[in-house]
Amino acid sequence: MENSTEVVSFVLAAYGNIGELKYLYFTIMLLWYLSICVANTVLIVVIYVDKRLHEPMYILLCNLFVNEIGGSTSLYPLLLSQMFSDTHEVTLPWCFLQMCYIYTCGSVEFCSLAAMAYDRYVAICNPLHYRVIMNAGRVGVIILLVWVYSFMNFIFSFSFVIHLKFCGNVIDKVFCDHHLIIKLSCSVSILNNISDLVFAFVTMVIPFSLISVSYMKILAVCLNTSKENKEKAISTCAPQIISLSNMFVGCIFHFVDSRFDVSHVPDKIRILLSVYLLICQPMITPFMYGLNQTKIRRSCKRLLFDQK
Repeated sequence: MENSTEVVSFVLAAYGNIGELKYLYFTIMLLWYLSICVANTVLIVVIYVDKRLHEPMYILLCNLFVNEIGGSTSLYPLLLSQMFSDTHEVTLPWCFLQMCYIYTCGSVEFCSLAAMAYDRYVAICNPLHYRVIMNAGRVGVIILLVWVYSFMNFIFSFSFVIHLKFCGNVIDKVFCDHHLIIKLSCSVSILNNISDLVFAFVTMVIPFSLISVSYMKILAVCLNTSKENKEKAISTCAPQIISLSNMFVGCIFHFVDSRFDVSHVPDKIRILLSVYLLICQPMITPFMYGLNQTKIRRSCKRLLFDQK
């Protein structure tokens, strides 16, 4: 049997041999990645340039756009490089670094949605105190906490992996998966086996609980207000609900692919579903929040078309 000193890289077996199609796949993925970066960067620049958008909600949105670029960068560069690789090998440090980026950005996404739900709760339920409660300093602290919480969450989960000895090196995915890497270890304790479940609980359940509380309070206020205020509340909260729903769908695909036998599913469909979250979410976010927000849409038009 091999030990940890002999396993210096992992093989991402899900790529297989795609032949001449690799040029087509490479082009499609490169264009999609560039589109994600451009769409999110444009909105970051718009929010930065237009001082009328220097409000808590848009600052939190800016943080979300930054995270979409970071999450995409955790996957696509490696994905693109593997298109022209014959062995599809990834060294342990690069594999662990990718895990850090992917899982930290996933946690930041959920926590950012929780922060935005709290912002909407304060704006709708305590409008007179909104500017006092959600001042620039507090928003900065919230964003810092989101990133520190997410990074520490991953570090805690990763601490169960870093000292493992591996007796195999084949990962049946196109990226480094926490649970599948643990399955390659020579001996797995109960704590090792449930470490990714603990990560999922801290990443998803806790932020979702905070989001649920915020929206239940928003709903309680909306039931006793005018029709116009109800419509306004729904229009500002709907993008977050859609984003959260899409996040859960993507996480379910990822969880099922990692923990259950899905060999009956065609390989191409299984691969697409396993990376669904990193394909759709980074593009859904700028369109849902950028084009759907009137003030951002107007700022984009001023920035792109009103410059002389």
